[in-house]
Amino acid sequence: PSSVTQRLLVGVVERADEIDINLSKHRSKKAEIVGTDPATDLALLRIEDPPDDLQPLSFGNSNELRLGEPVVTIGNPFGLSGTVTYGIVSAKGRANVGLAEYEDFIQTDAAINPGNSGGALVNMEGELIGINTAILSKTGGYQGVGFAIPSNMAKSVKEKLVEDGEVERGWLGVAIQTLTPKLADAFGLDSGTEGVVLAEVRDD
Repeated sequence: PSSVTQRLLVGVVERADEIDINLSKHRSKKAEIVGTDPATDLALLRIEDPPDDLQPLSFGNSNELRLGEPVVTIGNPFGLSGTVTYGIVSAKGRANVGLAEYEDFIQTDAAINPGNSGGALVNMEGELIGINTAILSKTGGYQGVGFAIPSNMAKSVKEKLVEDGEVERGWLGVAIQTLTPKLADAFGLDSGTEGVVLAEVRDD
């Protein structure tokens, strides 16, 4: 069966005694943890004494992504720093993948391999529209299905970590599942009815 290979960003950071950020021109800088959000597998780091020529990557709007839109991944697969691969957005809103508590992944066929996690998924305007996080693979290597955390989710997490050092979320105490055509038919609903099924109400 297919297996999901996850590259835990938070787990890597939490186990670290010291964090070094490797930059271009063979430069290395120390970094500190601002905060982590295990529910989305994101961590926010602050570079100590950043160089003057370090330029931030602009956030794009991941909600505006279209299927088939070309994208580029940037990462460090197999220790090969600065590797760039090209592909398209092959799906949006991927959930129930089993990688994180909160999932809304961008799926891409741009090559993502071990070492790409935390790297940028960039649109053709050079904007960050996702953060590479996992692959779906039988072998542990690239097989055309990779996942990225949408930039809008990452930006929201970043802002909360900067403000509070943690991310707090509301809890409804219910379990829901997508209303599929088979479930709609079983409940006697009209064809084409959309929504969710309230599958469970938690105690208290």
